[in-house]
Amino acid sequence: MKKIGLLVKEASENRIKNSLKSSQGMIIIKYSGVPSPDMSVLRKELKASGSDLFVVKNSVARRAIKELGLDESLNKSIESPCGMIFFKDEPVNVSKVLCGFCKEHAKLVLEGGLLQEKLLTSKDIEEMSKLPSREVLLAQVVGALNSPVLKLVVVLNQTLKKFVYCIDQIKQKKQ
Repeated sequence: MKKIGLLVKEASENRIKNSLKSSQGMIIIKYSGVPSPDMSVLRKELKASGSDLFVVKNSVARRAIKELGLDESLNKSIESPCGMIFFKDEPVNVSKVLCGFCKEHAKLVLEGGLLQEKLLTSKDIEEMSKLPSREVLLAQVVGALNSPVLKLVVVLNQTLKKFVYCIDQIKQKKQ
């Protein structure tokens, strides 16, 4: 029979593996010195943005990353008390929440992460937080696609107006 500690470590390792497989990516943070009530606030904000914060022993996280065959440089980010944030939908929203929280709590440090098999640095995460949301980007694309069509309609409408005006002038001369 296995000891409870080993069962907890195996469960944690399986949770990390499953979360990495089912999510778009993860971000690693160091939270040493951040009060527990503030961490609870961060968890709620992250949950609202569609992500989960998972705190696990460093050795378990390293083992899970190694077994999944991910880049070994991720293991260098896992030192001291750290948490892993797994996101499924919008990495921009998660990065905005984290960067906003980092401004209020200087002791929270963004270490790096992973986005669809690409390594992220803390600068990448900060740059991602400055991007507009998905809805705004889609609206900009639709506007850009709509612009040439709208210009064509305006030009054709003006040509038609000029033609009608010309016919009207001819009619008035003949009367």
